[in-house]
Amino acid sequence: METPRAPGAARDGAAQRRLARAAAGLEPPFAVVDLAAFRANAADLARRALGKPVRVASKSLRCADLLSLARGLPGFRGVLAYTLPEALWLAGDRAAGQAPGAGAGGSDVVVAYPTADTAALRRLAGDDLLARRVTLMVDSVEHLEFLASTARPAAARPLRLCVELDVSLRLFGGRVHLGARRSPVRDPAGALALARAVAARPGFRLVGLMAYESQIAGVGDAPPGAPLRGLAVRAMQRRSAAELAERRAAVVAAVRSVADLEFVNGGGTGSVERTASEPAVTEIAAGSGLYGPALFDAYRAFRPRPAVYFALPVVRRPAPRVATVLGGGWVASGPPGRDRLPRPAFPRGLSLRATEGAGEVQTPLLGRAAAGLRVGDLVWFRHAKAGELAEHVNVFHLVEGEDLVGGALTYRGAGHAFL
Repeated sequence: METPRAPGAARDGAAQRRLARAAAGLEPPFAVVDLAAFRANAADLARRALGKPVRVASKSLRCADLLSLARGLPGFRGVLAYTLPEALWLAGDRAAGQAPGAGAGGSDVVVAYPTADTAALRRLAGDDLLARRVTLMVDSVEHLEFLASTARPAAARPLRLCVELDVSLRLFGGRVHLGARRSPVRDPAGALALARAVAARPGFRLVGLMAYESQIAGVGDAPPGAPLRGLAVRAMQRRSAAELAERRAAVVAAVRSVADLEFVNGGGTGSVERTASEPAVTEIAAGSGLYGPALFDAYRAFRPRPAVYFALPVVRRPAPRVATVLGGGWVASGPPGRDRLPRPAFPRGLSLRATEGAGEVQTPLLGRAAAGLRVGDLVWFRHAKAGELAEHVNVFHLVEGEDLVGGALTYRGAGHAFL
C-alpha cells in the first residue's frame, strides 16, 4: 500500500534534520511541535479568514499551552470546546491562575456539542463567572427542556445558548445525505421556533448560531490517486456552498428577529475563505490547520505546513527492504480507510504494508528508505488528524529551529479525560 507523499521534499528534508537535532536526547516514542510551522499556519488561517476572527477548535489541539499560544496570535479570538467539563476548566480553573485575558480559554468559550452532563450543568448554573464565559449548544426544544430541568438556571444568571444549524447537503428529496448528521434544525422556520422557545424561558439567553459544513470543510477535494473522485467532490462542494450561503443567511435573519446574536460561527480549516466570504458569518472555527495533519494533503486551495510529528524507533529488520518500528497503530477516527492511518514522513520513500497497516505493537515499513534503516533509528510520522495524536502522548516537545525549547502537556498528560 503506497502511502501518499507529503509535498515539498526539500522542505521535509530540512525539517527532518532540524527536528532530529532538537530531539536528539528524547526517548521514543515522542511527539514534537515545530513552533515556526505552527505560527506560519496560524498566520495563513488568519489571512484566509478575510478579517473575521478565528475561534480555535480545542479538540484539534487538546493542549492548553498551545491553545494559549494560538489565542495570543493576531486574528484569533475565543475557543470552541468539545465538552462542558473542558469548557469549565478552560474558563474557570485554568484561567483563574492566569493574567486577565490570558489563559487557554479566558472569557469566551463555546461548547461545540450539546451536553447531558448534569454535574457540569449545575456547576455552570451556580457560578456567575462561568455563566458569563461559557456558551452551551442547543439544537432542539427537547434539549432545551433538559437543560432547564437539570441546571435550573436563575433569571438573574441566565445561561448563554447557541443554536446549531444542520448544513449538510440533501439531494433527491433527502434520499442522498452528504455531510455530518448533526442538528435537527435545518431551515429558517425551525431555527425561529427554537429561538422563540429560548426567548420564552427567563433562565436562558440566545447569543449565537453555529453551522459546521463538514462536507466542505472536512472532505479533501484532491484525494491522491483518485482524480475522478476529486472532480465529484469539487462539484458537490460548489453546489453545497451555493445552497448553504442562501439558507444560512435566511436562518440568521430569522433568528436575529428574535435574539440579538453576538456571533454566527461557521466553517472549518478546509473551508475558511469560502465561509468567511458569506456576509451572515461573523467568525470562523478552525484548529486542525494549526497542526497541518496528513488529511490536509488532499486539499487544493491551501496547504498547511506540517507542524506536529511523532517518532518511533526501528526495532526489527525482517527483510533487507523492510524496517519495523515499535507501535504505530494510532489510527484516526472517521470512516475506515487508509487515509486514516498515520503517514511515514521521513526518511522519505517509506510506505505501510497493505496486509498489516499500522499495528498496535509493531508497524512494518517498506520502500527504498527502509533498506538504509538500522535498529534504533527513528522514523517520523504524521497523524492523519490533528488533536487525536494528543490522546497517545503526555507531552508535546516544543521545537524552535534546531532547539528543544520546552514541553507542553496534552490533556492526557495533564490528567484530563474530557471525552
